[in-house]
Amino acid sequence: MVDTTNKGTLYGVSVGPGDPELMTLQAVRCLRACPVIAAPQTASGQMLALEIAQGAMDLSDKTVVALRFPMTRDKEALHAAHLEAAQKLQRYLDAGEDVAMLNLGDVSVYATFGYLQDLLEEQGYETVMLAGVPSFCASAARLNQPLTAGMQQPLIIAPGGNAEAILEIPGSKVLMKTGRQLPETLEMLEAHGKLSRSAMVCNCGLPQEEVWPDLSRYDKHRPAGYFAIILVKE
Repeated sequence: MVDTTNKGTLYGVSVGPGDPELMTLQAVRCLRACPVIAAPQTASGQMLALEIAQGAMDLSDKTVVALRFPMTRDKEALHAAHLEAAQKLQRYLDAGEDVAMLNLGDVSVYATFGYLQDLLEEQGYETVMLAGVPSFCASAARLNQPLTAGMQQPLIIAPGGNAEAILEIPGSKVLMKTGRQLPETLEMLEAHGKLSRSAMVCNCGLPQEEVWPDLSRYDKHRPAGYFAIILVKE
């Protein structure tokens, strides 16, 4: 356990799914206050969460720390990346600087922040989560349809790869990040008689956004990209 007296705090800041106007006042206030901004960076160098935040405010006076997380299911490789990222941030926290780590959507939903949070809290560092707009809520608004049809209807949220396990459970469904499994997911929806009752939003709030209110009209061989959200209506 390290001595965390006078150490900085790690903030998990939600930036929403894409549109900077969906960032909360709390998120903007935190980013203004934190001298260090940490954001995921893809292998190609893109930092989407940072780009969204820059659309809401000027971050030119901030120290920006790029965090690399491999797109893999290899648990050892992921853990090594999380350790490396935590150690990067630890240097700034030890210097007494607060760090804001940017997260797409909401920081509590399938977010990488949680892994770093666990690692740093184990060392005694303080962490704070700031809520944001989840991608599936923004997608429902973009489709102009409610996620649920009354207080008695359940809402089930799952990764796209888990579609088969939840399609027959009563209630509306949200399938997140379905791009890679889209052909298989569409076939499952069709087999369960739910294809025409399903809608999809790709890259919600981003310039390349696509909206498909009826997935029975979608070519299942057409790629949708990583940020694809499917809403299955009951």
